[in-house]
Amino acid sequence: MSGAATASPRRRPRRRRGGRLLVGLALLLAVIGGGHYALWSFMLGKMEQGLEQWAATRRAQGWEISHATPTRGGWPFAARLTLADWRIAGPQGLAWEANALDAELRPAALDRLLLRPQGQQALRLGATTLPFTAESLQASLSLAAADRATLDGRGLRLGPADATLAIDSLTGELAWPEAAETGLKLALQGLVLPVQTPLGPRIDSATLDAGLTGAPPASGTPMQRATQWRDAGGALELRGLTLRWSEIAASAAATFALDPALQPVGAGTLRLANAPRLLEALVQAGLVPQRSAGMARAILPLMQRPDPSGGPPQLEVPVSIENRNISVARMNLGRLPSIEWK
Repeated sequence: MSGAATASPRRRPRRRRGGRLLVGLALLLAVIGGGHYALWSFMLGKMEQGLEQWAATRRAQGWEISHATPTRGGWPFAARLTLADWRIAGPQGLAWEANALDAELRPAALDRLLLRPQGQQALRLGATTLPFTAESLQASLSLAAADRATLDGRGLRLGPADATLAIDSLTGELAWPEAAETGLKLALQGLVLPVQTPLGPRIDSATLDAGLTGAPPASGTPMQRATQWRDAGGALELRGLTLRWSEIAASAAATFALDPALQPVGAGTLRLANAPRLLEALVQAGLVPQRSAGMARAILPLMQRPDPSGGPPQLEVPVSIENRNISVARMNLGRLPSIEWK
């Protein structure tokens, strides 16, 4: 009995110490949570301030930017602003609209701003509208360099319901360093065209590597901006364009500018693998007359060269655009419509 009586008081301090420990742990978690929430609120405040400053600068340059009042979200893993009814239009008249745009910063990567459009979207140029949707679409903007962004998209659908261009995946990189060349790289996989073609509706892959030298002026009419850009030596450099379509593989490189009439002018090189297969597809579609096809069948073997890697023979020919005429291997293939600057 006396042993039981002396043991009981020893257990009470342990319970009191355990209770104090739980209270202290709860207070510590509350302090950490409160600090995290304060940091989250601070980041969102800075994001809202930065958004307002950026929009004010763009509006002063002639841009149109509109959206609903930003709503906050993402806690505790990210700081996110959702801008409903998003719309941005450049001085040239090209506009992008989305049901909403999410702008997000994550603690693990505070130097990168993630942009994710949501819902229905559209590109507009004058009276032309291109609606599109995406299963996922995200742009990552570097805040450190402030002149580079990457793009990643899946399940894109462009165009109206009865004429939709489908793209399985898209990755890209855009760079616009101050007073230097604007560069664009794109890689597309699994393109399905809305129309039948001689090579079928599906393009396996396509890539683009292009650069625009000289920044077009932000003010003035389209004709004035195009004239100033041309006179300053502006040019579009197509460093690489590749296409894998059915049994055909093609690549091209060229440089384009504007002539005195503000029409495209340029020259480059086109490479084709399995050109005879392309010729036969065009003949079957009625796009190349039988008489011309017979001459081409005789000439092609003389123009092709073996592929060092053992693939189909390669055809390399010069291409040019001059006075709106498109020429391949000095043969006129057609005429471009005139660009009407207003």
